[in-house]
Parts: sequence; structure tokens; C-alpha cells
Amino acid sequence: MKLYRAKDYKEMSRKAADIISSLVILKPDCVLGLATGSTPIGTYEELVRRYQNGVLDFSQVCSANLDEYKGLTRDNEQSYYYFMYNNLFKHVNIKLKNTNIPNGMEPDSLEECLRYEKVIDCLNGVDLQLLGLGHNGHIGFNEPAEAFEKITHCVDLTASTIEANKRFFEKEEDVPRQAYTMGIGTIMKAKKILLIVSGEDKADILQKSLCGPVTPHVPASILQLHNDVTIVADEAALSRMK
Repeated sequence: MKLYRAKDYKEMSRKAADIISSLVILKPDCVLGLATGSTPIGTYEELVRRYQNGVLDFSQVCSANLDEYKGLTRDNEQSYYYFMYNNLFKHVNIKLKNTNIPNGMEPDSLEECLRYEKVIDCLNGVDLQLLGLGHNGHIGFNEPAEAFEKITHCVDLTASTIEANKRFFEKEEDVPRQAYTMGIGTIMKAKKILLIVSGEDKADILQKSLCGPVTPHVPASILQLHNDVTIVADEAALSRMK
């Protein structure tokens, strides 16, 4: 496990973009596992800037996103497809046919989960999986539970996750209650994992994830068992680390 201490969010975003850029340059046809939320926005902005400056070429890159809300269409402003399209895809030369996100409009949860697992298998796995960290330790939408979910599944979102996400919606009742997400086992099969964390409000859960026991009650703690994890966190997020 490698840990990089960044001064602030901007430096964290730049360092994360460095790591992703290195992979894209060294392996132009790499498979990127992508994440949504506020934390990776700066990283995506930096990747877009490098593409526009002629440093990066995404034409052979494939992507697989961690998760998607169940029940939201792709053109819904709060869907994760909409997020990815507007924060990354439309600004670089990645082929949209090579981008993969769970289909939030598929009502048959089992069918969609099995389909998405097959998509990842057909890509020969993820070369680098980008992750953020939820306040309760969730990665993707893998919430605290009694056991680690192995594969892509449909999850009922916890009250704390709904609370954290309601700022993106007009009303709390508009926040979806379910989401499709890669399972912990799916995430752990990625060849490399990049965890980015920012802010003092994440300090306690980051410390528990990296230094506490490995437990499904803190889903991110499983990362302690992966053989190639890089954490890039700012000083505020690392304030509880000794």
C-alpha cells in the first residue's frame, strides 16, 4: 500500500491524474474503472486539461464505472452516466461505445448485475480502479453490512448515504433508494486500485479503513488486503493518521 500526502484538494487531484495519466500513456488500450461524486471532479478536470494540451489520448481506452442509481435515465442530471459524460467523456476522445455504466433503467436486478459482470469479464478486467470513500466507509455503493458482497449487485442505500446525496436533488424524496454497484469482489479483482480522499470530514473513516480491522462494517477496510493500492489524500483527510 502506497500513501501520498497532498497539501490540499487541488494537489490531490493533480497527483491522482498523474497516476491515471501514466497508465494511459504506458498502456493506451487500458481499462479504467471510474468513480463519481464530488471527490474525483478535480481529477477529471486535470485529465481533460492534459488531453486538450495533447498529453493524453483516450481513443483506445475502455472504461467501466462503479455504479449507477436504479430508476434514473441516462439523461437525468443526477444519473452517473450524465455525470461522467459531462465531467469527462464529452471533453476527451474516448469512444462512447467503449464506456460502460450499469443500466439504471433495467428493472430486473439479477439480469442487469449478471450482464455487467460479463461486461467486465469481456474487458479482461480493470487495470486501474478509481475509488472515493463514503462517510460510512462505503466504496462504490457497497454499504456497511454483515458480509462483503462479491459481485455486481443491487443495493438498498443507507440513510446516511441518502442524506449525503440529497444535496444533489431538489427534494429528499427524489433521491433514489437503490443503486447497481460493482461488488467488493469485483473491485478487488482490479489490477491496481487508486483511492482518493479529501477533507477533514473523511479523516475518521479513512483512519478506520486503513488502520482498523478488516470488516464488512467498514467496506473500504478490505483494501488492506489488495496487493496494489495507492491512496492519495490531502492533509485534512490524513489528520487522524499517526
